[in-house]
Amino acid sequence: MSTKKVEIVVQPKTPHFVGDGFRVHNFIPSGFRLDIQRMDPFLMLDYNSKYHFGPTATPRGVGVHPHRGFETVTIAYKGRVQHGDSAGGGGIIGEGDVQWMTAASGVLHKEFHETEWAKEGGIFQMVQLWVNLPAKDKMSKPKYQAIKNSEMKIVDFGENGFVEVIAGDFNGEKGPAATFTPVNLMNAKLKKGGKETFTFPENFNTGALVIEGNMLVNEQENVPTDHFVLFENEGEDFTIEATEDSIILILSGEPLHETIVPHGPFVMNSKAEIMQAFDDFNTGKFGYLED
Repeated sequence: MSTKKVEIVVQPKTPHFVGDGFRVHNFIPSGFRLDIQRMDPFLMLDYNSKYHFGPTATPRGVGVHPHRGFETVTIAYKGRVQHGDSAGGGGIIGEGDVQWMTAASGVLHKEFHETEWAKEGGIFQMVQLWVNLPAKDKMSKPKYQAIKNSEMKIVDFGENGFVEVIAGDFNGEKGPAATFTPVNLMNAKLKKGGKETFTFPENFNTGALVIEGNMLVNEQENVPTDHFVLFENEGEDFTIEATEDSIILILSGEPLHETIVPHGPFVMNSKAEIMQAFDDFNTGKFGYLED
């Protein structure tokens, strides 16, 4: 195996609000070589770093909005989120859980802080990742995967910590999420001094986000809390060492190498398909969802 070197370490951009419930740093797409072509099949990565929301009787969040052509993946680290969509998917995402929503041919969607959590308030920390669908699957039937933390595959390193496998494979353990193309998504929860090696094909676009703590990559590149590291597309393996107790989100996916035409909540393969998406949305073909 040859080493997968660090291409760039990206610090968090100035945060902005999505609705009134998600204060996010946008890493994908951004101007730091993290555009949607370079990160294919990952279209977006918004990171709600730790942020305190005060108590409220009216849950904060984002009201009804459409999606078509991709999947949204929400990972909860702190706080609770309540989701719903017009295809009948939804539920509550608790700490450690993941929601994998396949919008595909089109859904209406809403997401708010869970009602009881909102009444108390507290520290909120989440990641939302958008994963592109291949052209042949963009108009498939929407589906919803609610993945409890207890359902994730665990690779235990004893005193060094462990890895939670959400999707893909790590050390022979396969995550519970079903994906349309090869996608690896996992949380490395390492104790101080814990050091592990990860291996992915060199053509896969690969990165890692430090959710908590600090890590040393390949024994030389320091990556602090809330920073994202992008790896080169040469070599297959890299090592991470936690220089303090750390949580690191690792993502790696096979690029689709298809034309990407994004427009707001729709991601298709041509402008004509985008126009059709707007027409279908405006004529009610995405179903109905109460705000």
